[in-house]
Amino acid sequence: MQGKLFLCATPIGNLEDITFRVVRTLKEVDLIAAEDTRNSIKLLNHFEIKTPMTSYHEYNKIDKAKVLISKMQAGKNVALITDAGTPGISDPGEELVKMCYEAGIEVTSLPGPAACITALTLSGLSTRRFSFEAFLPADKKERKQVLEEMKQETRTIICYEAPHHLVKTLKELWETLGDRKCTICRELTKRYETTFQTTLVSALSHYEKEAPKGECVIVIEGKSRQEILADEREKWREVSIQEHMEVYLSQGKDKKEAMKLVAKDRGVSKRDIYQSLLG
Repeated sequence: MQGKLFLCATPIGNLEDITFRVVRTLKEVDLIAAEDTRNSIKLLNHFEIKTPMTSYHEYNKIDKAKVLISKMQAGKNVALITDAGTPGISDPGEELVKMCYEAGIEVTSLPGPAACITALTLSGLSTRRFSFEAFLPADKKERKQVLEEMKQETRTIICYEAPHHLVKTLKELWETLGDRKCTICRELTKRYETTFQTTLVSALSHYEKEAPKGECVIVIEGKSRQEILADEREKWREVSIQEHMEVYLSQGKDKKEAMKLVAKDRGVSKRDIYQSLLG
């Protein structure tokens, strides 16, 4: 029989957040694949877990995945853990999961801590719909594209950032998105956990004066539908009413329907459009 891959969520700070099921699984599997074995050995020692460990990280994720899959095909059970939180969320674990499915290896996920969800629930912002961006890309061109895409995002946005990059990222977010409500979460579940409800401009001003410490999660309010509608109307106002009419007439709409659509786009009455065309 083939072995199985167990995705095991580990604490993001407070060791008491580990589940009984994860501890039992880490003791029972044949091998633990860890993002940083030097970091994970502290966790294993704390819970008296003696299972052998091997490294699995960004720089060996393809070659090592092949090795791990061959072990599972030979009947070994493997647990995957990340430095903190849930494997596969903003880490190379997603590649191993993908390759396991391609190889016909069974995968299961043991739920537990995740910094993005912890921060979202603490943020005081809307939790019904959200977009997880993790760390913004390091590549300048790709980073700019992602930031531009975020401009029209109506869902709550979650980003990760290291303390030494926080000011730069807050500045870019403000310049691209405008001043939005946000919550900065630091050192989640740890002794000095802080949750800072603010705006992008105020947060930038604060951290320019006081250097941030600890890993940060930035939770940002999405753009309201009213703002998007106002932006669309503003764009149409840059076009003459006659040109606006031609857009719909060229699509085969009759004059009456075109006037109705133009009025809706511009946020005015159909009568206003009619009178403007007469003039």
